[in-house]
Amino acid sequence: MKYLFVILLFALATKSHAQQLTLQDAINIALKKNFDIQIAKNVVEINKTNNDIGVAGGLPTVSGTASDQESIVNINQKQNTGSDITRNGAASNALNANVTGTILLYNGYKVVATKKRLEELQKQSEQLLNAQIQNTIAGVMTKYYDVVRQQSYIKTLQQSIDLSKKQLELIQAKQAIGLANNADLFQSQIDLNTRMQDMQTQQLIVDQAKTDLLNLISVNPDSLIIIKDTITIDRDIKLADVMNTITVNPQIISLDQQIKINELIEKETAAQRYPSLRANTGLNYGRTQSGAGQLLLNQSYGPFIGLSVTVPIYSGGVIKRQEKVANINTQNAKLQKESALLSYQSNVIKTYQSYTNNMQQMQTQQNTYQLSQQLVDLSLQRFQLSAATIIEIREAQKSFEAAGYTLVNLSYAAKIAEVELKRVSGKLGL
Repeated sequence: MKYLFVILLFALATKSHAQQLTLQDAINIALKKNFDIQIAKNVVEINKTNNDIGVAGGLPTVSGTASDQESIVNINQKQNTGSDITRNGAASNALNANVTGTILLYNGYKVVATKKRLEELQKQSEQLLNAQIQNTIAGVMTKYYDVVRQQSYIKTLQQSIDLSKKQLELIQAKQAIGLANNADLFQSQIDLNTRMQDMQTQQLIVDQAKTDLLNLISVNPDSLIIIKDTITIDRDIKLADVMNTITVNPQIISLDQQIKINELIEKETAAQRYPSLRANTGLNYGRTQSGAGQLLLNQSYGPFIGLSVTVPIYSGGVIKRQEKVANINTQNAKLQKESALLSYQSNVIKTYQSYTNNMQQMQTQQNTYQLSQQLVDLSLQRFQLSAATIIEIREAQKSFEAAGYTLVNLSYAAKIAEVELKRVSGKLGL
């Protein structure tokens, strides 16, 4: 009920009412409304429906046919008794009906191979759905934390604006007692205006990042949302653990299943070389009536049963070529799996390197950020005592802003690397 309430809030959101959005809310909404997930679920349902022995051809088929034909015929018959029958415009009726049931008894185990292939297709679609869910969660987390990152820039800019305002106030106070000139006053005002413009530009970036997030979770992009969050990083991820889970990644599993599917197609193709044996049974009814002629009424009905055998003798080499193509497709599926596995392993190693490197840099950058804050405060104090120039304060502010941006970027990069490692491991959302 909680998640339905959240979705309802989004549906009712207007320009005057912004709703708070958490990461878990965003993920839950995306899992319910994301179009790619809905399509993947429909594919699972299709394969589940097709996974039936009847679709594989293992169940009997029953069909009924009926025909009723009225005719007007001209009859001219000469019999061996010497008598002749001649009549024009005689009415004739032919009625035929039958119910026939057929069941396949043997066709080189093609039915067995087809049923197993249908089972593998269902399992494969379920794995691809799982992969799509993991990809969607990763995408939501990436967009969500991008909003958090951009909002963190705003916090840094706001601190810098507050410092510029304080600097302007000090210059105005100094000018009032004749200790500052107009050049310093104008430069301080320009610096403040520049940072105010930077704030407006950054706010636009935040708004657009929110729109991207809303689009991803299939919510009206015009909705207003509030995100209050910070970037926290799981520091306990081990490379060996991730590498060991690559083989159970849903994408890799689906490639394994594709190999099995292609192998079963090989068996289905090879089964065309074997005879097919079918049992037939049913009930026939026939009735022919004529207004004239030697045979005025002929009626027959009754059950029948029999066997039919189809033996492939020559097909112009088509089956042989189909087998060769099926075998090549199987080899290609194996190569695709090996290529994907190698690519995953390479990407995991690079992502883990980025993950560890960013976390190491964060420790150093956190110290740099604290020092830059202290430098700004010290420069402002020195300026108040006329021991520092406005240029020194500006440089200190630039260092503070750059340190803040770099720290946030490192945190975001480490978080995205964490998300990717967990996605590969299939652990997102757990």
